[in-house]
Amino acid sequence: MAASPANPGNKALDVKSLISAYSSGAWTRLLSFVPSFNSNLLAKVLNLYARTSRSRYRRRRSGLPLPLPSKSLELSVGLTKASRIFDVLDDILEHILTSLHHIQKNLHFWQSRAEGSDSQKVYFMVFERGPQAFIDGTFQLIRGCFTEGSSIQHLCYSAAAQISERIAVLTSLRYCLATFLAQVYMEVDKVVEDLIKDPEKSLPSLLMIINSLFLKLEASVSHPHGMSQSNSSVPVDGSNSSSLLFEKLPEVNQDGSQWTDCEIRDAINLIYQNLHKLDSYLSLLVSRYQKPSRMTLYWFRYTCGAVGLSVCSVWLLRHSSLMGSSDINNWIDEARNSTLSFWNDHVEQPLLSIRDELFETFRRRHKGVMEIEEVQLTANSLHRMLLAFSEQTKGQKLPENASDQELLEIVMARYEKELMHPIQNLLGGELARALLIQIQKLKLDIETAMLELDQILRANEINFAILAALPAFFLSLIFLMVVRAWLKQDTRAEGRGRIARLQRRLLIVEVEKRIMQFQTCVDQGLEEDAQCMLGLVLYSLDRLYKAVERHAKATGEWLSLRQDIIDLAKPDLQTAYKLTVTSRIGRVYDCLLPSSKLQ
Repeated sequence: MAASPANPGNKALDVKSLISAYSSGAWTRLLSFVPSFNSNLLAKVLNLYARTSRSRYRRRRSGLPLPLPSKSLELSVGLTKASRIFDVLDDILEHILTSLHHIQKNLHFWQSRAEGSDSQKVYFMVFERGPQAFIDGTFQLIRGCFTEGSSIQHLCYSAAAQISERIAVLTSLRYCLATFLAQVYMEVDKVVEDLIKDPEKSLPSLLMIINSLFLKLEASVSHPHGMSQSNSSVPVDGSNSSSLLFEKLPEVNQDGSQWTDCEIRDAINLIYQNLHKLDSYLSLLVSRYQKPSRMTLYWFRYTCGAVGLSVCSVWLLRHSSLMGSSDINNWIDEARNSTLSFWNDHVEQPLLSIRDELFETFRRRHKGVMEIEEVQLTANSLHRMLLAFSEQTKGQKLPENASDQELLEIVMARYEKELMHPIQNLLGGELARALLIQIQKLKLDIETAMLELDQILRANEINFAILAALPAFFLSLIFLMVVRAWLKQDTRAEGRGRIARLQRRLLIVEVEKRIMQFQTCVDQGLEEDAQCMLGLVLYSLDRLYKAVERHAKATGEWLSLRQDIIDLAKPDLQTAYKLTVTSRIGRVYDCLLPSSKLQ
């Protein structure tokens, strides 16, 4: 394969290749001095090292896969050339999706600033662009107080102009990259079957198509869609060193003849060179229009915090032992004593007092308030009294095993008869004796009740112990709730909390909305806009894929959910079916349900 025209990018690549070859040769020489116990092992190590140094983009993170048929996973294992192009296509998808995500984050920031009020825009211009912008904005506000013009209104206009410019540039870049992503995905979807069956014939044509798509991307980025060409701040005119110029396949390899392995390898390397140039160009361009860094956004708060910390440090230094003062040591002692006093007075002593009051009583009366032997003694005494009274009343010998209930009926019958003449029978009858028997019966009932109560108290001793431990339990529960809230504070779609679930459901809404926008563009005959919408659909599906993978695997829903996401990415699938799938995804899968439906 003929070499392409020389340029600074090729020189840099030649230097890198020279360094890689030199390092590989030095490594080989170094190993030659080591006694070899297994030459095959050393050969495998060298081969692994060489493959690693050549393919920097080989491994790809988990994300939206290529539109491969299910049987291709087995077929592609034995096809070296097909597997190589699959790796290249995976790397292209990863690079474009990563760039789209970076652009989308910055675009979302500027869109949120554009929707803010005038006061928020003024605050952004003065306090969120760094110290130099703070000085300029403050000077402009002060100068506006002495002139007739409104400095605040001028700051609002400046903020609106800057925000609009950044939104226009980032939107244009997103349009170009999304269109390129959709074109690559559709071309792969068209030729994937032929590529698996006959890679020798299909691979050269696919490489030429990818090269032509890179050239289209170069033209679209050089003439951005929907952005003013008079904007001189955008380095896309192709007249400076920061313009985007991709490498082209030589004409000799575009005649449709069969390619050699060397030519295929050169074409794949050329694609990686173009990817590297695209990354460099986008990083240079997006860096000019990206959102301010966190340090820049919050520099004023950090400065105030640093000043306050410095003042506190100076104040503490003046009262420390380094300056000959014992104030800090005294304050530490007082704080320690106050803490210990609070712990003893309000935590430890109350708990110990409750414990002692609850359990000391049980420990002192280990035998209980009433024993079974005492109750049995009273019952036997009552039985003998009832038996003697009944035998005397009936005038006959009664059996020893007569029940207390039968004997008590005889006593109560005699008692009712004696009550007819209470005074007479109290002095000379059996009324007094019957009353004493009833008192004995009442004593037996009281002792029986006390025995049951004592058994109940002993059985509930563990409940009182739990009651004494409730304060510590509640403190532990509060601590666990705080730790749980801290662990689930991740608001990204990949997180575990309620907000993360909401973000994942919003991704489904975003996918559904862009599918409908894609169909609208198709119905109106807007081919390029439809390709852009398809690219944004693929980007949203990639984010959804990464966000739900871990959670769906935990619930056992991943295989079905993954297939649904892959179906949504198919370009030729009916829109009505895709909308049905998005509705089912948000309604069926547990990892995407709102928290309130998990009860």
